[in-house]
Amino acid sequence: MDIEELKKRIEKYIKGMDERLKDTSSANNKVVELARLYTEDAKYYLEKGDYITALVDVVYAEGLLDAKEIYENSDPKSNVSKKVFVAGTFDILHPGHIEFLKEASKYGRVYVTVARDSNSERIKGRKPINDEQTRLEIIKSIRYVFDAILGDQEDFLKSVERINPDIIFLGPDQKVDEAKLLEELKKRGLSPQIIRLNERIRKWSHSSTTDIINEIKKRYCNLEQR
Repeated sequence: MDIEELKKRIEKYIKGMDERLKDTSSANNKVVELARLYTEDAKYYLEKGDYITALVDVVYAEGLLDAKEIYENSDPKSNVSKKVFVAGTFDILHPGHIEFLKEASKYGRVYVTVARDSNSERIKGRKPINDEQTRLEIIKSIRYVFDAILGDQEDFLKSVERINPDIIFLGPDQKVDEAKLLEELKKRGLSPQIIRLNERIRKWSHSSTTDIINEIKKRYCNLEQR
C-alpha cells in the first residue's frame, strides 16, 4: 500500500469514528471522552504526516467504544452490544455444537443456558453422560460463549428472563413453536428477536451426542446400534 492510499484509509477511519462519537452519549463517561481525545490525536498526527501514530490512535479510540458497548449493551445498532440467548444440553460436545455457538456469536454476546440433569433426562429419556456442572464448565470454556448458567428446573423461561436477551438463537433441531414462545415472553415483558439456524453449517460424521454414543457402543461394546 502506498502512502497516499494509507492516508485516505486513515481519513475514512477517522470520519467513521467521528460519526460514532456523534451518536454516543458522553455525559459523565470518561471512556467516551478518552475515545474522543484519541480521535483528535489521530487527526493531529495525520495532519503532521505521522500516519502510523494516527492509525494507532484511531484504532485505540475504536477499541474503547467497542469495550463500552460490550459491557453496557449501549448501542442498539451494533451487534457487538447485543445479548444472544442459546439453550441446550450440550452433552459430549462435538463440532456441530461449536459451529452452532460460533454462528450465534455473529449476532452478539452469547449467553448459554445449560439444561439441568433432571430436565434433560425427562426430555431425552436418558441421563446425560456428563452431569450439569461438568457441562456448564465445558461450555464456559468455549471462546464463542460470553457467559453460561444452569437452567431453571421448573420454568425454562425464567432463564430467558434472567438474561433478558435481544436475540434468541435456535438450532435446526430445536422443536420450539416460535409464535407461542414470543407470545409467552410478551406476557413477561420481553420482546426478543428469534433467529433460527435452518440447517447445520457443515455435515460432520458424528453431529449429535446420540450418534457418538451409538458409535462407541458399536465399536467397543458389541451391541447393536439403536
